[in-house]
Amino acid sequence: MMAASPAERMRAARLRRGAQGKREVRMILPDARAEEVRSRIAESVARLDRSHEEDSLRWIEAASEFDGNETR
Repeated sequence: MMAASPAERMRAARLRRGAQGKREVRMILPDARAEEVRSRIAESVARLDRSHEEDSLRWIEAASEFDGNETR
């Protein structure tokens, strides 16, 4: 029996996932290990308005109460 090529194995994996109602999604993200990216993140964080962040946290806490004691 001949081994399947990498392309054939990938196609079979996609078909299996598709049968499970899943699909592969690829994302290209900034590398948080890179110094340039870390610097941009630090600058962005430094510019955050604390009052907006507190508003967001209050909203998250209020919205989380809808879950009650349900398990996740």
